[in-house]
Amino acid sequence: MALNHSLTSCPSCSLAKVPSRTRTFILPRIGNFSNPLRCMIYPKLAKNTTARRSANYQSPIWDFNFVQSLKSEYGEEVYINRINKQKEEVRLMLKQTVDPLNQLQLIDTLQRLGLAYHYEDEIKRVLMSFTHNIHNIGMREDLYATALKFRLLRQHGYDVPQAIFLDIFRDEAGNFKKCLCEDWEGMLSLYEASFLLEEGETILQNARDFTTTRLNKFVEQTKDQNISKLINHALELPLHWRMPRLETRWFIDVYERKQGMNPLLLELAKLDFNNVQITHQNDLKHMSWWWRNIGLEEKLSFARSRLIESFFWTIGLISEPQFSYCRRILTKAIALVTIIDDVYDVYGTLDELELFTDAVERWDVNAMEQLPDYMKICYLSFHNSINEIAFDVLKEQGIYIIPYLKKAWADLCKSFLLEARWFYNGHIPSLQEYIDNAWISISGHVILIHAYFLVNSPITNDALKCLKEYSNIIRYSSTIFRLANDLGTSSDELKRGDVPKSIQCYMHETGVSEAEASYHIRFLISEIWKKMNNEKTTNSPFSETFIKIAFNLFRMAQCTYHQGDGFGIVNCETKDQVLSLLIEPIPCRISAM
Repeated sequence: MALNHSLTSCPSCSLAKVPSRTRTFILPRIGNFSNPLRCMIYPKLAKNTTARRSANYQSPIWDFNFVQSLKSEYGEEVYINRINKQKEEVRLMLKQTVDPLNQLQLIDTLQRLGLAYHYEDEIKRVLMSFTHNIHNIGMREDLYATALKFRLLRQHGYDVPQAIFLDIFRDEAGNFKKCLCEDWEGMLSLYEASFLLEEGETILQNARDFTTTRLNKFVEQTKDQNISKLINHALELPLHWRMPRLETRWFIDVYERKQGMNPLLLELAKLDFNNVQITHQNDLKHMSWWWRNIGLEEKLSFARSRLIESFFWTIGLISEPQFSYCRRILTKAIALVTIIDDVYDVYGTLDELELFTDAVERWDVNAMEQLPDYMKICYLSFHNSINEIAFDVLKEQGIYIIPYLKKAWADLCKSFLLEARWFYNGHIPSLQEYIDNAWISISGHVILIHAYFLVNSPITNDALKCLKEYSNIIRYSSTIFRLANDLGTSSDELKRGDVPKSIQCYMHETGVSEAEASYHIRFLISEIWKKMNNEKTTNSPFSETFIKIAFNLFRMAQCTYHQGDGFGIVNCETKDQVLSLLIEPIPCRISAM
């Protein structure tokens, strides 16, 4: 049973045909390629085999009782009062700041400290004032200021032309002026701005290549460790591609050591971070009870039990405290996707997977009668959980969303089934064939469709149509999610005997080396990001919050798979990230009140 045409015509996938040898521009440092990969042709298995595979997944490292014991002093009234007082002082600061460059720097600092969600209306008003004369920065017309203005405006959906860099910073030959190279702050600002480029914007592509080369040379020459740390952090991964909440935690430490830092902003950032962390802890406690009661960890021991990691993903998608319910529902969706994925990838026989897929398509609890016992508890837990979500939306918003959720989950299971058939038949797809299916099997569309009904108000017919057809923003973000996942997990998944991923498909199809194939996949990620950036500046039926979640989907994938499989294999980096965001508050002694 092949996927229907509506699932296999992803507009981003034609990129898979671009020859890797035709490109010379510089890519950021994405993924860990220290472990060698082999292009494997797996043996063809008999369809009636009853052998069960085992992935030998690591057991959960976070104990239920430990999660329930989490508490923090920063929820006490003295801290809440302090936060409220400082929030208003910063609001006044935003109002009283009139110098254009100071306004931009303040907005950038608030965003990077994780405080901008308190001042969305004020920030919009300030940025709107810059759109009246896009080429006038005010008192300081330099590369740093121009690039900062460009980045902030594009981040907020304003269509700023790349020509803003054309006249002032490029010579007669069209190259960036060499005199700019000594301005490391300007170079870094331009580097970060260049990652908001859209398709065909060659000035910004040249800016990315130019600044990457110059910043690498600057790091080699400078003896200032603080500057080196800032530049290396950006070269490892640009700000536009980073998981926002982790970046906030990192930047608070950096800002504390910055010359001229504002003590008010620093203290508020720490207190607010700790206060939001309490909300996240409460969400996590709630979800750990759900996970324990649902019983899948015990009954399906072959599958990954990743409740904490699933919740951690939702913080990457939407961390603001007012979206607790959204995080809880998305945690359910991600945890269920993980279990069902392992049923298809690891344990189920092809005949069983056909039955499970049919049951999901029918969306009928009676369909579970045909399933083996281990699938029955999986199916009923899944079916009840999703129906409960739909009931809550119907009760709160009066919208019946089962048809949309049913389609998303059925399409996911059909894509899982197709990959299982490839495995049992020993089929190695072309890269194009692989991506046509894999942008669905990565489950990004499931996450985003659930998210839409939790953050979009009001729900519109235009948006529902885009959801049903999997509009560009869903396809693009899911495709980038898949490719980032492949860069981090291919080695481990091949060892388990899974179907080849994008790297191996491209190697098998073209005969190139692993290094060339990896470069090609990174190139595709960069190219699809350009398409994603365009979604920021086009008219969309979706809310800003939903669009932000779609962008954060890749950012979270990049965070999880940057150094390998940080979801399936709970390594030290993932553990440290969970500790820093969910467990450990930032030490903060409030100043005299």
